[in-house]
Amino acid sequence: MADKLLVLVDGSYYIFRAYHALPKFTNKDNEPTGAIYGVISMLRKIKADYEPDYIAVVFDARGPTFRNDLYADYKANRPPMPEELASQIGPIHDAVRAMGLPLLMIDRVEADDVIGTLARQAEAKKIRTIISSGDKDLAQLVNDHIHMLNTMNSGMLDPEGVMEKYGVPPERIIDFLSLVGDSVDNIPGVPKVGAKTAAKWLKEYGSLDEIIRHADEFKGKVGQYLRDSIDQLKLSKKLVTLKCDVALDFNPEDLVPGPPDQDALRDQYQRWEFRSWLASLENPDAPEKMIAGTHFKNDSGNPANTVETLASNTTYECISTNKIWQGWLKKLQKAELFAFDTETTSLDYMQARLVGMSFAVDTNRAAYLPLQHDYEGAPEQLDMQEVLEQIKPLLENDQCPKVGHNLKYDRNILANHGITLRGCRHDTMLESYVLNSVASRHDMDTLAERYLGRTTIHYEDVAGKGAKQITFNKVRITEATDYAAEDAEIALRLHQHLWDKLEREPSLKALYEDIEIPLMPVLSDMERNGVAIDPDKLAKQSREITERMADIERGAHEIAGQSFNIGSPKQIQAILYDEMNLPVLAKTPTGQPSTAESVLQDLAVDYELPRLILDHRALSKLKSTYTDKLPKLINRETGRVHTSYHQAVAATGRLSSSDPNLQNIPVRTEDGRRIRQAFVAGKNCLLLAADYSQIELRIMAHLSKDKGLLAAFAEGADIHKQTAAEVFAVSPGKVTADQRRAAKAINFGLIYGMSPFGLAKQLAITRGEAKEYVDRYFDRYPGVRDFMDKTREEARERGYVETLFHRRLYLPEIKSRNAARRQYAERTAINAPMQGTAADIIKRAMIDAAGWMAESGVDAKLIMQVHDELVFEIPRNQVEECRKHIVSIMSSAAELAVPLIVDTGTGGNWEKAH
Repeated sequence: MADKLLVLVDGSYYIFRAYHALPKFTNKDNEPTGAIYGVISMLRKIKADYEPDYIAVVFDARGPTFRNDLYADYKANRPPMPEELASQIGPIHDAVRAMGLPLLMIDRVEADDVIGTLARQAEAKKIRTIISSGDKDLAQLVNDHIHMLNTMNSGMLDPEGVMEKYGVPPERIIDFLSLVGDSVDNIPGVPKVGAKTAAKWLKEYGSLDEIIRHADEFKGKVGQYLRDSIDQLKLSKKLVTLKCDVALDFNPEDLVPGPPDQDALRDQYQRWEFRSWLASLENPDAPEKMIAGTHFKNDSGNPANTVETLASNTTYECISTNKIWQGWLKKLQKAELFAFDTETTSLDYMQARLVGMSFAVDTNRAAYLPLQHDYEGAPEQLDMQEVLEQIKPLLENDQCPKVGHNLKYDRNILANHGITLRGCRHDTMLESYVLNSVASRHDMDTLAERYLGRTTIHYEDVAGKGAKQITFNKVRITEATDYAAEDAEIALRLHQHLWDKLEREPSLKALYEDIEIPLMPVLSDMERNGVAIDPDKLAKQSREITERMADIERGAHEIAGQSFNIGSPKQIQAILYDEMNLPVLAKTPTGQPSTAESVLQDLAVDYELPRLILDHRALSKLKSTYTDKLPKLINRETGRVHTSYHQAVAATGRLSSSDPNLQNIPVRTEDGRRIRQAFVAGKNCLLLAADYSQIELRIMAHLSKDKGLLAAFAEGADIHKQTAAEVFAVSPGKVTADQRRAAKAINFGLIYGMSPFGLAKQLAITRGEAKEYVDRYFDRYPGVRDFMDKTREEARERGYVETLFHRRLYLPEIKSRNAARRQYAERTAINAPMQGTAADIIKRAMIDAAGWMAESGVDAKLIMQVHDELVFEIPRNQVEECRKHIVSIMSSAAELAVPLIVDTGTGGNWEKAH
């Protein structure tokens, strides 16, 4: 059996089965969501269960196929797709793309034909294939290399399974289907011949051709039906035979899954109200063992949790007596490195309390120390306060190295109990992330399966699921021991495996040791510092936004001449296109006029109603995401909001945050800036915001070594005005505001891979004019073009690009035959070195700033990081001293060929400081 695995998902089958199998789910706007939920759920499961090397989700394209040419009545009996299903097709396609899964729709053929073609191509290359579908037509493909999985009933069909299910082997499925026919697809078969009769005939005669040859031998009415059907049986056979030679401009090895688009998924989950998925997306750095997963069962059907089953060479021990504890404490004190993990009552690090701790010194033995299990009948446990006093010196000793998985969470938990965790030498989540940020998720369960071939115990296995799920303090200690001790053991095993890989890559090892590991405690402190929020100001903004939204809605109803739900895409579609006859600029995959934001923005240039709808959407998002939500996130004990920063999410090395997501608070709109006014300084303090000026352009100048850019930055020139002067051939003093705006769009657009088409759209000019601007830019800055060309070529050769500090971003689609995916990878190759280097620089600055604050004894606190900006809370009488040191630290965080400029501002709130 081949090592590589291709999974081909019959997306059209998924859609119909999900729609018919699940209840009629809707969101708050009464939009149907059942099919969307079902398809995403099945795709998540198949990705998690099989982790395929290659995957594609294949859908039927709109319009006739070659089978309609053969038979005009093909599928003529099919009723129109229900409207509530049709409305979910576009969102399903969007979700597939957001999950990073290749989506295929090929004109003039069906999804089955594309699947058949790819499966046969994979077979020729000895790539194992799983087809995920319940469509019996696809059973004709099954052989030793191609199996068929029906996700709805979890059945996997190999050749024997096909024989058992249909009564005929895979090579006779075509004959079988020809005889039986298909009323849904309107394929004529032999009247009165069902599956049992067809299988019986084929078993007796061997093939359809032989059955036809012996048709005169069949007696009774069924024999007459057979003889009357001989001519149409030949047609039926053509209709049911998959076309396995579809001309495709890609091959199975191009179907590499890409990284999920986190922002797009977040928007999807929010709109369709998939709350549990949204929670896991918003908290990707929370202990991943708490996220749902599957675990094998023992013969009784219960979760298998015996030591022998889970780890044949590891003993798990419960520390139930002081004697056992003292033995382990001595062992930990002597260890050169030990694995450590906490079990708690909550994922919220500010609310969670310690339930127990687990340890491993080697991979032969791991232990769980229960401290606060309080279920009825729970055995007596060691006194937590005494235990913490005994282990505190060890945990706080920087010279006693520890390893764990997502140690930032454990550090925060221990801080709730007065312990500052030090000596965090290794974190397997960060080791995995530095080695390859896009290879997989970086949670422990995924890494254990990927690198160790281990299926770990999941939280649901010991605590239950859904509404009946219990917190860990209610889990029985016998079950908790296996679960918790395994965490420590797995962390140690993963470290041994991943560290070996890092040691073979000195540049990545340096990145890990010099940036990612030292940053972890800085982020932990920043999270715990939190930021003060003015709830009254936010409440006032919410009221004002509500009033403005009502005004906008009234105005929209006036223009439309009727009332409608301004938040309903379906009703908006009817108003704009059916009632007002606005031009259809784009359609959804189902052929419906689109109401996507980009389409409405284009329409808003000439029409008032689309502009009002966009304004209403923007205000609604601000209200639900910030002005209404932020006050609910204020911690009762601290009176502050404590976000979570995630180190191992963004592929480029950037930090992300959640609850709240500070990275996405709008800054370009007045309403967004007003939200920042509610982020306030504590008593007798001011906020100091320190922001790198045009850092990515400066990095471009450094990396490209373009003489024009280097000179402009060295002279301290207005880079956008300077670019405008070069592009439009005027002196800097004569550059107009529009020319500077165009130059700014070019400067930043090229970094993000913007094409002339994109530039034309942004500046509302013709594509020809935009291309002329870009050509002039490259004529004036030839080093930039050379750098981009060289970067693309190196990316193709190596499969990855690097930042200035050697962080790698792998680009699995850089050689894809699919032009759109290849071009996206090329744009990423250009942008990643800039964005990733900027992320590395600000991380270095955070580490150095935290070190200076600790050594100098100032009362300043680092409280927020947003892209290229750091926000500090500083006593008023120390602001100027701190400003000077912070600017010095940030501007010297990297040595570039151009100066690193840091802009600062201070104020009682974030907006004023920014």
